Amino acid sequence: MALVSALFEILQRPSIADVLMELMLFLTPLWIAVFVGVLVGWSWRPKWANINRGCVGDSPPSPASSSGQPLPTPFGSIPSLNSLKLQLPTCISWIADRTFTKETTSASSNSNSDCSLSQLEREKSGLVTEGDLVHLCRLVEENDAGPAWIQMMDRSTPNMSYKAWRRDPETGPPQYRSRTVYEDATPEMLRDFFWDDEFRLKWDDMLIHAEILEKCPTTGNMVVRWVRKFPLFCSDREYIIGRRIWESGQTYYCVTKGVPCSYVPQCNKPRRVDLYYSSWCIRAVESKRGDGQLTACEVLLFHHEDMGFSWEIAKLGVRQGMWGAVKKIDAGLRAYQRERASGAPLSQCASMAQIKTKVSADYLRSLEGTKTSTSEVETLDSSEKPLGRNIPKFLVVGGAIALVCSLDQGLLTKAVIFGVARRLAKIGKSL
Repeated sequence: MALVSALFEILQRPSIADVLMELMLFLTPLWIAVFVGVLVGWSWRPKWANINRGCVGDSPPSPASSSGQPLPTPFGSIPSLNSLKLQLPTCISWIADRTFTKETTSASSNSNSDCSLSQLEREKSGLVTEGDLVHLCRLVEENDAGPAWIQMMDRSTPNMSYKAWRRDPETGPPQYRSRTVYEDATPEMLRDFFWDDEFRLKWDDMLIHAEILEKCPTTGNMVVRWVRKFPLFCSDREYIIGRRIWESGQTYYCVTKGVPCSYVPQCNKPRRVDLYYSSWCIRAVESKRGDGQLTACEVLLFHHEDMGFSWEIAKLGVRQGMWGAVKKIDAGLRAYQRERASGAPLSQCASMAQIKTKVSADYLRSLEGTKTSTSEVETLDSSEKPLGRNIPKFLVVGGAIALVCSLDQGLLTKAVIFGVARRLAKIGKSL
C-alpha cells in the first residue's frame, strides 16, 4: 500500500515535468535492484550453466594481439571487474569483446607446416584425403544415395545464372547444392578466386581474419583458420578448415571441410564450428550466348554446416537471403578478374591453388559407377511454402523468441539473420 500511495502522490504533481521527474527518481532504485540481482544471480549460477563456456584446450588462449584476437578492454586492468565481465551472459559482454578488425592473410612462422609429416600421418590427422574426393564425385553425379534434392531457386543476370536445391538428411543440418554458370570466366580463375583468402577479405565483409596453419607444397593440402563476425549480438565464429584440389582434365574438384587441430585451443570466443563442409566442382561450359564456345564456367557447390541454430528458421532465412549473397560473390569475382588483369601478384593462398593432384578421367568414372543413382530432384511447390497467412500469431512470436535465444549458439550468415527478420516482419503485417 505504501508504494501505491507514493505513486498516487506523484501523479498529483501540478505539472507533467514534475511527474516525470518524480517517476524517474521513483523507478531508478527499482531498476538498479533488478540489475544487481541479475548480476548476482548469474555470478552464482549452477555448474551446469557453465557448459561450453571458456577454453576447452589444455592451454589458455593466447593474449590479444594484432593477429585478430580480441583487444584488451578497459575492464582488463581491474581483476575483479574483469572476472565479473567474463561471467556475464554473451548478450551483455559482446559489447566489450567485439573489437576484431579486418586483416590480411598471414602465415605465422611457428604454426606453418612444410609437409614434414608423412602422407599416412596426415591422413590419420583428419586432413582432406582421397576419400573426400570420392564423396564429392558422388555428390556431383548424384549417386551418393542421399535423400531427394528440392529445388529452391532459379534466377539469372546477364553475366550469371543460378540454381539451388536443398535436402534434409535424417541426421545433421540441411544440405545445399547449387549450380552457378559465370559468363566470361575460366575454371582456373574461379579456382583461384575461391581459394584466395587475402582477396576474400575485400569482398566478404563477414570474414575478419584468415591465416594458414599448415601447407604441403607437394599435395597442396592446407589447413587454414577463419574468424567470421556477425551482426546484432551474435558472437564471432572460428573455423579450422582443411582443403585440397584435384584436377581431371579441365575440371577441378575443390574440397574444404572442418578438421581437428590440437594445437589451436578451442575457446568460447570465438566459438568453434566443427561440422563444416563446402566443396566445388569447377569446369568450363558453353556460353549461354549460343556461339558454341566454352567461355563460361560452371561451379557446382555442395555446402552444409552445423550452425548450432534452429534449422527450420535457418532454412527460412537462407531462402530469403540466398540471391543477395550470390550477387555479392559475382561482384567479388569480377573485381578479382580486374585485379588479376592488372598484373597483381598471386597471394599465398592463390599460389597454393596452383598445386593440385591430377587424376585420370577413367579413375573418376570408376568412382561414379560404384553406386547406382538413387537421388531425385524435386521442385518446391506452393504447398511447401514455409509460412503463410493462416499461421497462428503465437507461432510467429515463438519463432522470433527462438531466433533471439539461439543466435549465440552457432554460425549464421547475414543472409540468414536478415532474411528471417524480413520474413517475420512481412508475416507480422499480414496477421
